[in-house]
Amino acid sequence: MRTPHLSRRALLSAAGAAGSGLLLSGCDAFGLLEGSDSVVRSTLERANDLTYRVQRLLLGADRLAPEFAESDIRQGQRPNGVTSPADQDYQDLLAGDFADWRLEVGGLVERPLSLSRDQLLAMPSRTQITRHDCVEGWSTIAKWTGVPLALVLDLAMVKPQARFVVFHCMDTIERSLSGQFRYYGSIDMIDARHPQTILAYGLNGRPLPVENGAPLRVRVERQLGYKMPKYLQRIELTDSFAGLGFGKGGYWEDRGYDWFAGI
Repeated sequence: MRTPHLSRRALLSAAGAAGSGLLLSGCDAFGLLEGSDSVVRSTLERANDLTYRVQRLLLGADRLAPEFAESDIRQGQRPNGVTSPADQDYQDLLAGDFADWRLEVGGLVERPLSLSRDQLLAMPSRTQITRHDCVEGWSTIAKWTGVPLALVLDLAMVKPQARFVVFHCMDTIERSLSGQFRYYGSIDMIDARHPQTILAYGLNGRPLPVENGAPLRVRVERQLGYKMPKYLQRIELTDSFAGLGFGKGGYWEDRGYDWFAGI
């Protein structure tokens, strides 16, 4: 059922996309953002902090993203980014139908976990029909099924000093002279424990396809699509981004995108 918050969501989505869209149009300039003394980067960071504070005030901690009816699903979930990881370890797991894949959970936790797909499937699940808003400017409504991330965090017994959940993925998104980079992203504990934040293994009533992130991807329904990493392999609880990529909390964030992409 639709909620009365759609117009505001659309407004916030447009605002967020506008900020990141400016960067999309300047992809060739990403190298200018990599220096810690970049004036452009400093300006973007201040804008990002302001966006985070304003949107947290507007959205609150528990407000739900709009959910839809089955009849609103008009097309398949459009894949983008990496749609078939060429990484050998991923291909080996795929060849075995992910029977040997495990989700590792570590960092600032009392009880590190190593969960098989069957163990995740046996946990309580949530199914939700939501709209995926991509920073590229398109949207798709789809039905997602998965384990609430909060249940996994409770099982791992997260330490009080943890501030962020970092998602480490199996897909190499960039091979360049700067090196090879696998996708990673992060959210704060508010979004991590939001009831609609799930580790999804199902899409539109079927197992999650490879092009959409099999065997497991993240759904953070109140943020833009690049905050929902695919091909999930490891979850890390941390209090700092130091030592992760270029220190901004995500692959795209390291290249100038907003860390908080709330809509």
